[in-house]
Amino acid sequence: MDSPRRTLLFWVFVPPLIVFYLSYTLQLHVLFPQLMNMNELRTLLSGAFFFVFKPPLGSSTWGELITKIQEDSSRRQPFSRHIVAVGDLHGDLPNARKVLQFSGVTDSFGNWSGNVDFFVQTGDIIDRGDDTIALFDWMDQLRNQAAAVGGTMLSHLGNHEWMNAIGDWRYVYPTEIATFGSVAERQKFITTGRIGRTWAANYTTTSRLPLHPSLGPPNTPFPPETKDLYYQKEDAELDISYYYDSHLPLSHSALSFVHGGLSPTYQDLLPFPTRINELSDSLLKKLQTRTPPPPHPPGKYPGLPDSSTQAEKALYDSNGPVWYRGWALDPEEKNIQSRCNGKVIIIDTGISHAYGGVLSALSIHYTLTPIGADEEKRWIEKEVVSALYPDKQEILVVDEREVVGAFPIN
Repeated sequence: MDSPRRTLLFWVFVPPLIVFYLSYTLQLHVLFPQLMNMNELRTLLSGAFFFVFKPPLGSSTWGELITKIQEDSSRRQPFSRHIVAVGDLHGDLPNARKVLQFSGVTDSFGNWSGNVDFFVQTGDIIDRGDDTIALFDWMDQLRNQAAAVGGTMLSHLGNHEWMNAIGDWRYVYPTEIATFGSVAERQKFITTGRIGRTWAANYTTTSRLPLHPSLGPPNTPFPPETKDLYYQKEDAELDISYYYDSHLPLSHSALSFVHGGLSPTYQDLLPFPTRINELSDSLLKKLQTRTPPPPHPPGKYPGLPDSSTQAEKALYDSNGPVWYRGWALDPEEKNIQSRCNGKVIIIDTGISHAYGGVLSALSIHYTLTPIGADEEKRWIEKEVVSALYPDKQEILVVDEREVVGAFPIN
């Protein structure tokens, strides 16, 4: 049954190739002068191809089909992003693996699945469990795997990472210290060792994730340099023109992540997240380069370095982004909470067995879908925010609006 097919392919492709070879290598311009014209040769070969392989119905020539494909590719295409965020893991690798698998971040082998665009971990990987080394190594593995296929991982320092960097080891288990070998080895690991190095290179105190590429990469500062942020006064109408550009209708399409919270009265909010992360980087460097003090307990509380600036001290106080709890004053509930009509989401449910092992993740699906004629440049922008649990999904927020504009992906 294969012989006729082979014969057909031979007579379709081989003779034209022989003619092409002879005309250009032997210069047979006397016998076939028309073949020396590349345009005519292309016409001849495409004609032979067209004779055997007809274009799809509705296109009389392959040229028309190619034109149609080019027109389709120039039309607006829908855009989507899927983000998964996970809270405190506290030394519990098995529960962390379960959460990342059912939320779609990893496959059954614990490798990056490619099913999400961004994975966000909001800190407190350390303390209250014995899997500190394994968890940080796994986070680094996932970061590299994600980057290799176009994904992104955003990691944050929680208050427990900061406590350990300071030397406050109140929540460190003796069994966890044993996994490092000794107190001195643990101190080395979180300062100049591989955990300390990954904190300095890959972890921030806060982050900002624009939902569309036209708004810039992760941690693009807000507000833009050309705009000042306007704070609404009590009993006054919000004048969005101070920081909202009608020509850039996606300017607010971004998510902010932090372990503690963002206080409205914190003095170093802007530009966000640049200023906070500058302070975070400088303070972490001072902590990691000082001689490690004896851990507390049994030693006395070490406190911040004497060289810490007032801004660095404010970063770590109760009104700073590491410790602020103003959005979570209600009694803790063991599920993901929505505040302020979905503008604030609290995602720490106690994944670690030390806190009850309530497994959860936050899922954000963002879409930008073209509507109407292309020249109208109309789109539907939509966010669906869901709480994921092992046995159910709870939709927390659905936010949808129409925007007008051109939003390049590249």
